[in-house]
Amino acid sequence: MRYFPSFLKLTGRACLVVGAGETALRKVRLLRKAGASITVVTDAMDVREIAPELLTLERDGSLRMERRAFRHEDVAQQTVVVSATEIPERDTLVAEASRLAGRPVNVVDRPDLSDFITPAIIDRDPITIAVSSAGTAPVLARRLRAQIEALLPARLGALAEFAESFRSAVKANIHEGRARLRFWERFFDGPEAASVLAGDETAAREKMLTLVNASSARHNPKGRVAIVGAGPGDPDLLTFKAMRALQHADVVVYDKLVGPEILDYARRDAERIYVGKTRGNHTRTQDEINAVLVEQARLGKHVVRLKGGDPFIFGRGGEEQDYLAQHGVDVEVVPGITAAAGCAAASGIPLTHRDHAQAVTFVTGHAKDGEPDLDWTALASLKQTLVIYMGVSTIGRSCERLIEHGLDPQTPAAVIENGTLPEQRTVTGSLADLATLVAANGIKGPGLFIVGDVVSAAGGATAPATQTDADLTARAEVLRRVAV
Repeated sequence: MRYFPSFLKLTGRACLVVGAGETALRKVRLLRKAGASITVVTDAMDVREIAPELLTLERDGSLRMERRAFRHEDVAQQTVVVSATEIPERDTLVAEASRLAGRPVNVVDRPDLSDFITPAIIDRDPITIAVSSAGTAPVLARRLRAQIEALLPARLGALAEFAESFRSAVKANIHEGRARLRFWERFFDGPEAASVLAGDETAAREKMLTLVNASSARHNPKGRVAIVGAGPGDPDLLTFKAMRALQHADVVVYDKLVGPEILDYARRDAERIYVGKTRGNHTRTQDEINAVLVEQARLGKHVVRLKGGDPFIFGRGGEEQDYLAQHGVDVEVVPGITAAAGCAAASGIPLTHRDHAQAVTFVTGHAKDGEPDLDWTALASLKQTLVIYMGVSTIGRSCERLIEHGLDPQTPAAVIENGTLPEQRTVTGSLADLATLVAANGIKGPGLFIVGDVVSAAGGATAPATQTDADLTARAEVLRRVAV
């Protein structure tokens, strides 16, 4: 994050704009919307060099214009300064004077001279959404704004004001903070909000009064747990349902394989509890993790148990589901893209192929007491693809077992490290050489192994795909659902 996002209250506060052309006019319009007291300084003596709208605003007293050269003392007492002269030497002078005076300055189209930048804005007063590219790609920011704007209801601001009008009543009737949070979640997802968005506030108020006064609204909320698959690592592979669960979570209990980019989708105020495990090093035992989930749910919290890949494929999600059910906790499972599917696709390796494999088998290379107890004979004899999870430390022994039970040592094999992430590496060879390849390439994990003729059919590793308009629209749809 190159800029810290913030919203300034400028109502009635002095703001300076240097310049009087169309660029300056665009900044003046934004400052006026925020209620600023604006002074424009311009050395343009020819009225034709001044934007006509600025002259109109000067005549009706909406701003003050001083026709003279900029002076260093002009920045004194200003809340913010905007330089829009479009003359590099003058813009630099304004930026230097502002910085010396400790006044935040924005120089149009010069992020290198600016303390703050003006983002692309979606205005549903009082709801304001700002989209910024940190000055690197303003056209892209405007495109994102347009796509998000098209998805947001026109009366979103009216919905916010409607909710504001009931805040005191809700607080008076529902004393416990988490219960109020659940109430508002119920409201924004319910028919009351839908009536406001449809323009029928009379019906909305009747429904809202019933909702606020309902005795159930004052009860302590019941907690629940969502066991959520975070996918193989790439945050763009999160499902919409997983993202919504993160947006509503009070607590996120997460594993080692869940990266910070995915955690960033959680609510900012959500508590984060790390319970990651590595071989021989457990932050918390499984029993302790189970206890944390039950404890947090019994406090009335919405808990997300966030796991890499899919929680029901070598993720111990089934154990946690059983434990929660035994302790009377409501539990939901949100599937994720498992590592086998995600990493194979990212490496261009088909898990099944009409010419090479009519089945695929997932096994774990790690067991509670070391080497897993697998049916090696069956694994070695079928015309199939074999995928080995969590097997970096035991891959040598796994390869030996497969060869001992009849699998051709020259069977194609691959190891994928950090699959779907920018640092992904895919190393291919034969089954006999796989352990040597792991050691020679310094592969430490997380790693996934694929054994079978499908490796020879690989189309090659692919570069991360550029997001299309459809991708961006789909992501914006998630924002719309969360907002409404």
